Amino acid sequence: MTLLFFIFAALLSFLLTAELRRYALARSLLDVPNTRSSHTVPTPRGGGVAIVLTFLLGLPLLLRVDALAWREVLGLGGAGALVALIGFLDDHGHIAARWRLLVHFAAASWALLWMGGLPPLRAFGVMVDAGWLVQGLAALYLVWLLNLYNFMDGIDGVAGVEAMTTCAGAVLLCMLGAPTVATWGAPMLLFAAVTGFLCWNFPPARIFMGDAGSGFLGLMLGLLSIQAAWVNPAFFWAWLILLGVFIVDATLTLLRRLARRQKLYEAHRSHAYQYASRQYGAHRPVTLAVGAINLFWLLPLGMLVGLGYVDGVVGLLVAYVPLVWLAWRFKAGAAEAQEG
Repeated sequence: MTLLFFIFAALLSFLLTAELRRYALARSLLDVPNTRSSHTVPTPRGGGVAIVLTFLLGLPLLLRVDALAWREVLGLGGAGALVALIGFLDDHGHIAARWRLLVHFAAASWALLWMGGLPPLRAFGVMVDAGWLVQGLAALYLVWLLNLYNFMDGIDGVAGVEAMTTCAGAVLLCMLGAPTVATWGAPMLLFAAVTGFLCWNFPPARIFMGDAGSGFLGLMLGLLSIQAAWVNPAFFWAWLILLGVFIVDATLTLLRRLARRQKLYEAHRSHAYQYASRQYGAHRPVTLAVGAINLFWLLPLGMLVGLGYVDGVVGLLVAYVPLVWLAWRFKAGAAEAQEG
C-alpha cells in the first residue's frame, strides 16, 4: 500500500503538470527567450504547481500512517503553501523583491516554530547547542536555500534532477540508519511529486517549473534537512552534502557578483551550470552531469557522514572542495560578455 501511494503521487503530479501546461498555453503564460535566457523557444511556465499540490495533498495521508506528526504537517504545509502562493503571484505578474523576501522569512519562521527549530548539531565531536543565534541562522539558511533554488532553476531538468537525487539519497540514508516511515516518508513523497513533473521538464522541457515550484522545492528540502537532524544530527550534514552542487554554484556566483556590486535579483546567466550549458551547446549533458555528481560523489560521502563513519564538517569540506574547483572552472559568477 505504501508503494502504491507513492506511485499514485507521481502519477498525480504527471497529470497535474499536463493540465497546467494546457492552462499556460491557453492563457499565453509563456517564458519568452531574451538575452538573459538559457532557452531559445517560448515555453509554458508554472508547472511546479503540480509538485506543490501533490506534496501538500499527500501530507495528511502521511499523517494517517504516522509518517509525520501534526506539528510537522502544519509547519511544512503552511510554509510551503505561503511560499508557493507568493511565487505563483510573481509568475503571473510581478511582486517586488522586498515583499517576496518578507514572505520567505515569515514562512521560514512559521515552519521553524512548528517543527521545533534546528536541534543541537555535532561538529568535530562537540555538540553545538541551538540557541537563538543558531535559530536565526537556521531561518537565514532556509531563505537562502529557497532563493538559490530559484536561481539554479535555469536550464531544463536541473532543479528536478537535483531534488530527485537529493531525496533519493536521503531516503536511502534513512532506510539504513533509521528505517521507519517516519524518517523517509516525507522525502519519498517529494521524490514522487518531482518525478511526475520531471517527465515534462526533462530536456527538452515542455514546461518550466516557475517561481512557485522552485521556491517551494528549495524550502521543502531545507525543512526536510532540519526534520532529519531531529532524527540524527549527522543526517543534517549529509543533507548539506547531497545539496552541494546547488549550494556551491549559487553561493560562489552570489559572492562574485556582490564583489562587482551587482544587484542580487538582477537576471543573469553567470552560474557555472549556465556557462557549462552554453559551452556544450545543450542542457541535457549538464543536467545529467549534475545527477551523476550527486549519485557517484556526494551520495557516498553523505552516507559515510550520515552513518557516523566521518565527522559532518570534515565530510562537508571533502565534498565541497572539488565542487568549488568545478564551479570556478566553469566561471561561476564571472562577468558575462555583455557586462564588459
